[in-house]
Amino acid sequence: MSWTGIAAAAAIMIPALPPAPPPAAAEARPQASADAEITVLTYNVKGLPWPFATGRATALREIGRELARMRLEGRSPDVVLIQEGFRWEIADLVRASGYRYWAQGPRLGAAKLSRVTGEGPRWRSVRYPLKGEGWGKFTGSGLHVLSDLPVSRVEGAVYRHCAGFDCLASKGVMLVRLSLPGGEEVEVVNTHLNSRGRSGVPAKRTLRAHNGQTDEFLQFLAERHAPDLPLLIGGDFNVRNAPERYDYEATARPYKVVAEFCGEPGAGCEGHAPPADARPWLALQDLQAFGSDRSVEIRPVRIDTLFGSAGRKALSDHLGYMVSYRIRRRGADPGEAPPTATATAQAGRALLTVLEPR
Repeated sequence: MSWTGIAAAAAIMIPALPPAPPPAAAEARPQASADAEITVLTYNVKGLPWPFATGRATALREIGRELARMRLEGRSPDVVLIQEGFRWEIADLVRASGYRYWAQGPRLGAAKLSRVTGEGPRWRSVRYPLKGEGWGKFTGSGLHVLSDLPVSRVEGAVYRHCAGFDCLASKGVMLVRLSLPGGEEVEVVNTHLNSRGRSGVPAKRTLRAHNGQTDEFLQFLAERHAPDLPLLIGGDFNVRNAPERYDYEATARPYKVVAEFCGEPGAGCEGHAPPADARPWLALQDLQAFGSDRSVEIRPVRIDTLFGSAGRKALSDHLGYMVSYRIRRRGADPGEAPPTATATAQAGRALLTVLEPR
């Protein structure tokens, strides 16, 4: 995301959403099948305000219509993770798409993550004051999750680390808990990390900010994710052609990156061409990943890229990256409901809107 001023960012904001309705009375849990499937799309929609980008209102509405067409054709993802959804026309995208549940990530003024345990040298938050550092936040996180599956939990936080003009946005991370048909629950995480050249500051500064955000991201997962639930992750990680970013704390990840998994011999991911080089995931800004404890087997089974048809004007400077996953609870009886997660916090419920069926 490129920032060269603040007036438009301060003036154009997504309208506040009404609070989510009160939780429904407890119902008997449905019976679980041995397998469950879920398809997740992550997409940086370039929803930047003018003058940082032009023509974005039209493009955002067209993205919503394209998602609606996919729905009519029976190929829409169950969940959509959006980054850079800063403009108010995101509401038009959501309503056109037909998704029932809309969760927003951290808004302007949201709490930042706590200091990471064992963090290295103290981070100097303002080093380049002419490049946006120290100006304060002028937008929310730009993160959104759209879902056809019921949402029972929404959490989010803003990263403390940032560099350059990226500091004007509340870049951070959000988590939603979803209920799959058959009773299984899954947690889905959406995030957006610091850019490089577009932040306007030296690469060394942006790398340290990105590393700090990675530490915060991993701590967020450790503190907020229920470990007995399957975990799906997507977002704009800003790691294209940057092994020094991608490799940082790689061994500490409680998840496997889809592009790595599907590049392994015998992975059997449909739609994934064999890698032409040793590390094809470094060609991507946007990643998806998955993780689970030993009681659950989860694996990607198909990968698709969207919104990049030849001869058609691109709707964003990113492609949509869609992954279908199969989830199986090991040793599950088809007639047995899966266990309920112990973490039941409802933090951030005001960030959830339930839309009327179309």
